[in-house]
Amino acid sequence: MFGRVPKKSDNTNFYEVLGVPKSASQDELKKAYKKAAIKNHPDKGGDPEKFKELAHAYEVLSDPEKREIYDQYGEDALKEGMGGGGSSHNPFDIFESFFGGGAFGGGGSSRGRRQKRGEDVVHALKVSLEELYNGTTKKLSLSRNAICSKCKGKGSKSGASSRCYGCQGTGMKITTRQIGLGMIQQMQHVCPECRGSGEMISDRDRCPQCKGNKVTQEKKVLEVHIEKGMRDGQKITFEGQADEAPDTITGDIVFVLEQKKHPKFDRRFGDDLYVDHNLSLTEALCGFQFALTHLDGRQLLIKSNPGEVVKPGQYKAINDEGMPHHQRPFMKGKLVIQFHVIFPESGVFSPEQCRKIESVLPMRPSKHLTDMELDDCEETTLHDVSAEEVKRRKEQRQHRHREAYDEDDDDDESAPRVQCAQQ
Repeated sequence: MFGRVPKKSDNTNFYEVLGVPKSASQDELKKAYKKAAIKNHPDKGGDPEKFKELAHAYEVLSDPEKREIYDQYGEDALKEGMGGGGSSHNPFDIFESFFGGGAFGGGGSSRGRRQKRGEDVVHALKVSLEELYNGTTKKLSLSRNAICSKCKGKGSKSGASSRCYGCQGTGMKITTRQIGLGMIQQMQHVCPECRGSGEMISDRDRCPQCKGNKVTQEKKVLEVHIEKGMRDGQKITFEGQADEAPDTITGDIVFVLEQKKHPKFDRRFGDDLYVDHNLSLTEALCGFQFALTHLDGRQLLIKSNPGEVVKPGQYKAINDEGMPHHQRPFMKGKLVIQFHVIFPESGVFSPEQCRKIESVLPMRPSKHLTDMELDDCEETTLHDVSAEEVKRRKEQRQHRHREAYDEDDDDDESAPRVQCAQQ
């Protein structure tokens, strides 16, 4: 019948791979394969070699003719061509015949595979406060990968390719290393031979335009519309404009707004604008007016009310002159001005001028020292102390306090500890 009877070889390994006895029925074979294939699928972090062994074992034992030959003569008989030959199908094709294409969003077979999503590309976009206040449009030129127009992303002239033997078409390779006595680490990484595609293209079949890479570089100009009232950290997304790749849903290009520091205005609490302004003592006491250039170039007249006195550090606000609301640009926050009063230098006023100023200012406190009280007092002299010196002295005091606290801890540790014996 076969010309010659082959030498008998191992005929139990396939049953051991599937974890079933030699008497297993077809239903038992199916259940065993399905359970083990799901556990060892490469897309779930399983072992590609084990996944391949399971598919080959099930392919043989599920075919009555091949199973009979295997039971009688072993695997070598199948390799020699008995029972229709020993070549096996793609392990992913067998898996998909049970579960459908792309059960875990990938796999070695490109047929019916669920597409994965490409990575988003994120860029920081620096903008001025004026641009956020008025709104603007920026044109940006970017480079990206695009599907080759000549081969339509196939990488070859006719779409011819073969399965990568380095990873058996899975696109991933598993390596193991011993990290200790009886401890083995298993790592999964992209196959370096096919760069994760699971297929190889011969040099003579490569597309002349993309050289087999399936993608080419292209320049793209994007118009980024920055709307009035947008904020620092806000994102502007261009869907599906990132790098293209075969069998992949193209990711997005995302611009993250990064506001540059403004020399005058500061945006706080959402849509409020803050600005500092210095007043002389005369302006603070007798009134002021000045022109403030806004972010859109308008000149705002800022003036005090008659008889109004402005205190150092005082805040005053103008409604509807802050930042526009992003969703409702016709509505705006507040423009808040903090006033800093600049006092004149010592020695500016003569005694006569001081008496004139005193005559119009509120009276001094009623407390006056008598001649006898003055005689009992010692004469002193005031001198200026800078803020830097006050800060330095405060830091020195805190440092001495910490040192004293540490010394107390050391004394506590060296002191003998007394324990009371329980009677």
